[in-house]
Amino acid sequence: MNPLHRNDPVRGAHPPSWYAATADVPASASGPLRGAHCADVAVVGAGYCGLWAARTLAAAGLRTVVLEAHRAGWGASGRNGGQVGTGFNRSQEWLEARLGEGPARALWDLAEEGKRQLRDFCATQAPEARYLPGVAHGEYSAAEAEGTRRNAEFLARRYGYDRVEVLEPEAFRSLVRSPLYVGGTLDRGAGHLHPLRYALALARSAERAGAVIHEHSEVLRIDKGSPAVLRTAEGELRADHVILAGNGYLPDLEPEVAARVMPINSFIGATEPLGDRWTEVLAEDIAVADSKFVVNYYRFAEDRRFLFGGREAYTLGFPRDIGGPLVRRMTRLFPQLRGVRIEHVWGGTLGITMTRLPLIARNVISGGGFSGHGVALSGIAGRAMAEAVIGQAGRLDAFSLLPAPRFPGGAALRMPLLTLAMTWYGLRDRLGF
Repeated sequence: MNPLHRNDPVRGAHPPSWYAATADVPASASGPLRGAHCADVAVVGAGYCGLWAARTLAAAGLRTVVLEAHRAGWGASGRNGGQVGTGFNRSQEWLEARLGEGPARALWDLAEEGKRQLRDFCATQAPEARYLPGVAHGEYSAAEAEGTRRNAEFLARRYGYDRVEVLEPEAFRSLVRSPLYVGGTLDRGAGHLHPLRYALALARSAERAGAVIHEHSEVLRIDKGSPAVLRTAEGELRADHVILAGNGYLPDLEPEVAARVMPINSFIGATEPLGDRWTEVLAEDIAVADSKFVVNYYRFAEDRRFLFGGREAYTLGFPRDIGGPLVRRMTRLFPQLRGVRIEHVWGGTLGITMTRLPLIARNVISGGGFSGHGVALSGIAGRAMAEAVIGQAGRLDAFSLLPAPRFPGGAALRMPLLTLAMTWYGLRDRLGF
């Protein structure tokens, strides 16, 4: 079944997450696309990537129309862990070894620009998103801790990035109060926010710039040509340029993207408010991720609920019981939280690639596969794609350096093969390897 419809019970409504419960979701401004329309650029998907693209294009004077199957911020942009990470899902040392110093540095600069872009936007146009600095990374073994130390030293030496503090076991456990970690780092240049409030602010900003956002307008087919024709249930849109920005929720509208980007599911739970007890878990209001392949990620909400995510599923549908496994993972890390109630659970779909690096394609311009680093990277990717349409391709050229090969067997075999691989890595996590 289409990822746009397979897991969410209420069509066209935000899932019942803590984010949706605490965001001011407006009524749909433009309604569904009806009848025949024309645009300079059509953008498919109203998440971070699509909205940044639309905002950039509209500000440049191009007639820009966004087609969103449900609501702005409905997909991963409104459901994720809210962590604004540094760099990519591969280390800079890895990128240098495979691409060379020059391309790796260009990509680093892009990623840093993505963080600055997000921080500046939140400071000026989305204070309600509550961007806060600080992301810690916890390690389960001495070898992992040594690896993160080397990475921090590499970033400081080669890139002048001195925001990562290496913490010895005692210092890390004072910050992140789990008995399982043997050390880690704290990145003051990374951060965290309320992801749905950020997405909704982006939508408002894109509309103020002149973009038109049609919600409840799922694209069923794209007829390529000059212009391309995008068909929905009630209308059609002719556009000179098309940007696909659906990530894991993008149906197989573009075969080359489908062969390289695979949707997977991740899940989050929100506890009851813990009040002053929150300091039993974290000493500072930071976000945390760890070194498990199926990563645990967590932070506290503004009302001191513990937001804990980390379970992944490589199946089409969500499991029946989302909360139970999350609670077991949470209390294994933090025994002091046993007995704490979970009041919200939700899941969402993101896109990953074989390399866990983004795919930015040029045919019908498309972006996806941000692989857990999309809060910052998808925004700068959206801007890069928009600039390419305008005629400024420098940022898109840098993104295009990232390797994103086809899954073996293309779209048909991507799911069973990756499920097999992820099952193996999940077993390693459970056994402590």
